Amino acid sequence: MSKTTYSNVPKNLSDLLKDVRNGRIGLPDLQRPFVWRDNKVRDLFDSMMKGFPIGYIMLWESPQEYEDKKEGIGLGEKAYKAPKDLVIDGQQRLTALVASMYGVVVKDRNFRERKIRISYKPDTKEFDVWTNAIQRNAEYIPDISEVFLAKENNTFGRFRKSFIQNLNESRQRRNMPILTEEDEFRIEENINELLNLELYQIPTLEINHSSSEEDVAEIFVRVNSAGQKLTENDFILTLISVYEKEKRDLIDQFCADSRIPGKNTSYNHLMAVDPSHIVRMTVGVGFRRARLRYAYMILRGKDLKTGESSDKIREKNFGIFKSALDKVLDLNNWHSFLNILKEAGYISDKLIASSNAVVFSYVLYLIAKYDYQMEAMKLKRLIKRWFFMAALTSFYTGSMESDVETQFADMEVITSSEGLEEYLQNVIASRLTEDYFNITLPMDLMTSAGISPSWYGFVASQIVLGTPLLFGTAPLSSVFTLGSSGTKNALDKHHIFPKNHLAKLGIEKDRDRNQTANFTYLDYSTNIHITDKPPQEYIEEYRTKLGPEEFAKACSQHALPEGFHTLEYFDFLNKRRPLIAGIVKKAYERLCDG
Repeated sequence: MSKTTYSNVPKNLSDLLKDVRNGRIGLPDLQRPFVWRDNKVRDLFDSMMKGFPIGYIMLWESPQEYEDKKEGIGLGEKAYKAPKDLVIDGQQRLTALVASMYGVVVKDRNFRERKIRISYKPDTKEFDVWTNAIQRNAEYIPDISEVFLAKENNTFGRFRKSFIQNLNESRQRRNMPILTEEDEFRIEENINELLNLELYQIPTLEINHSSSEEDVAEIFVRVNSAGQKLTENDFILTLISVYEKEKRDLIDQFCADSRIPGKNTSYNHLMAVDPSHIVRMTVGVGFRRARLRYAYMILRGKDLKTGESSDKIREKNFGIFKSALDKVLDLNNWHSFLNILKEAGYISDKLIASSNAVVFSYVLYLIAKYDYQMEAMKLKRLIKRWFFMAALTSFYTGSMESDVETQFADMEVITSSEGLEEYLQNVIASRLTEDYFNITLPMDLMTSAGISPSWYGFVASQIVLGTPLLFGTAPLSSVFTLGSSGTKNALDKHHIFPKNHLAKLGIEKDRDRNQTANFTYLDYSTNIHITDKPPQEYIEEYRTKLGPEEFAKACSQHALPEGFHTLEYFDFLNKRRPLIAGIVKKAYERLCDG
């Protein structure tokens, strides 16, 4: 048998958590979004109390060659200035335990600080998620961190006495018998059992420091954590947390700011940025690579072309990575790019089917701007057309990484901005052909899927063309903007042939009634007015209100076939789809001219 890369060292939970808190074990998740729900943390404690296994922890003893690069990670001042071990598998479990047992603050998915509060009922040894009702219930210890911190601060005896006293007083107020001596003994024993969870043994696998980052990354992406395969991205971000902490902090700040409206921040209406997006963008801009597995090779110090690894190459790669990251995180670049997408009609996250289209279009934008020095207006027009094509045709889905790698390879021989513009325009033209608009796009519209790039492309096209809402005067774009709605959306996606009306006609399957070609956007008041009326009824009202000329214009702008209200439903769908495709084509031609 070949030599193993790890050793199995069973550890008490208290030892692991002590090492996390003093910085010996690097746990980046204390500063990163914690994705577990509190009921999953509760179940973790329940399993430990019952003696069930909760999985293993995998640590990596950091390579000695990085000693000069390592920085402390986690929260607050640490006894260890730099971690001796990195958590490779088990970050979320350790974060859940150290946060709930010792009151350490974590961050939620939107980077807002919060506490994980798990409650404990000593009488029955039950765990629960904290609520206001539990906080008022004297039968519970509302937050188990009170127990562990009382022990740590040598005030546990006082805590236990206070709990029993409060419980007896509560029982007296509720006309219940106070605790007997036997009851008090049982409760004290059960509180001690809670404390004894610190002695719970967790299998700990320690990967040898002699293992390379590539070896560790291979282990990392193969192991299963609670049934979920770990990713290269998780490993890359762990490495950046230790070896380039300042840059990792900038990444997280950018991602946090993208979720919260604020001046001079990365906030936007199109997507909430995740660290994985930033890593992809940076590797794409700096190294013209799409596969994340290349990122950890880069951070290890490998030349991706020659396969050679060395300290010198590692330093060079880190320099390239940091330079590219600065471009990615530059707010002038980011907002200029987003404004281009808005001019292409994509003004809301409700119209973005795939974040990859945003990510890799931004990569192209930065490459064209910095590597090819493309003139600003030419770049703007090109990226506008590119994103419109990419979002509409799902260019960045399927075998996305392979396709982007091929694109980067094609670009290696391009030496001028004119050459890059010609190349990208040829790709656009090869996708948005006459056959695409006449055949492919109408077929793509034969769907009832909730996420439909072809439908989003139609709406974006109407925004490009300045189309008003159906039977209204306000532009469609106005109701997508932030603050245009209160508790009820100002914008409603409405069935042109209402669902209840179709049901009366015997069309009861949602995949038929919810066809994309049966939808339009209405403002709230128009939607309420139409409700479930059949087209024959509500159309006459709006024809009279608008007049024949304006009514015909509105129908044309919304791809409604002439006399659509008199058509059989499926005939209406078949006639509308090519009209929708025609509007999309018209918007694309407008983008080509502008």
